[in-house]
Amino acid sequence: MPARAGCGVAIGHHGELVQGLFEDDGARLRRALVSLPCRQLKSRARFNASDSDHVDVLPGSCEKARRAAELTISRFARPGTGGDLVINSNIPVGRGMGSSTADVLASIQAVLDYMEIEAASDEVMRIAVSAETACDSTLFKRLAVLFAHREGIVMEAFRRPLPPIDLISIDTTPEVTVDTLAYEPARYDALEIETFRPLRSLLRSAIRHADARMLGRVATASARINERFLPKPGLDEIETIGGRFNAIGVQVAHSGTVVGLMFDALDPNAPMNIDGATDALRSSGFEPAIFRH
Repeated sequence: MPARAGCGVAIGHHGELVQGLFEDDGARLRRALVSLPCRQLKSRARFNASDSDHVDVLPGSCEKARRAAELTISRFARPGTGGDLVINSNIPVGRGMGSSTADVLASIQAVLDYMEIEAASDEVMRIAVSAETACDSTLFKRLAVLFAHREGIVMEAFRRPLPPIDLISIDTTPEVTVDTLAYEPARYDALEIETFRPLRSLLRSAIRHADARMLGRVATASARINERFLPKPGLDEIETIGGRFNAIGVQVAHSGTVVGLMFDALDPNAPMNIDGATDALRSSGFEPAIFRH
């Protein structure tokens, strides 16, 4: 084994653009999502081997990251290999912004980097799902994918990046922490499931043509479908304020607390509109934060 530290980094996200039930190639319905990557949010992991036969992690609360490191070692290294794993992250916890997935992916990458191994993305995702039951698609930084997050399967690779989006982030219930894994999966009715079919088609078209406004409409529709499962207080008001300042839509963390007011990053008026919407949100009692593409 190499006598050096292994390092890994993974980004967080700002919830989802779409989340629901979608048909795979065999017409089986799978829970899947498209995350909205947020490159300002990152988790960094550092792994050093030790004489121990297990992995110790700091902070100690990062149990999923520790589990991911041990699973990676079990898969690629000799039995009995242990080490020290250190996680540094600026991703808020319990907001639905991918904090645990980023920790898990960064940890897997740190162990692989230590062992000087390049693993296929599908193998990395299988380890990630084993470590935390469900994970997000933040491993795929450049190309948008429809990802079955409880199975670690890419259902559709759109072969293009998402159109650039600027975002105003609003934590609708900052006093509440959502445990993603304890949160019961949405039970969609037949009409909602049928609605996901055209939304998937519109999503595909929006990505293919880099149409941010269409993407915003898709995200808003998904947010509205999922509103009955985990309501976001103030969503109507946020959407109304967005309409006054040419926002292209809203998106939410479907198993979290944040709402994102979306703007086309290529619109020359976007900075002015974002400033206006931010002031209006503050006047309404919200505490917005801005994430630029």
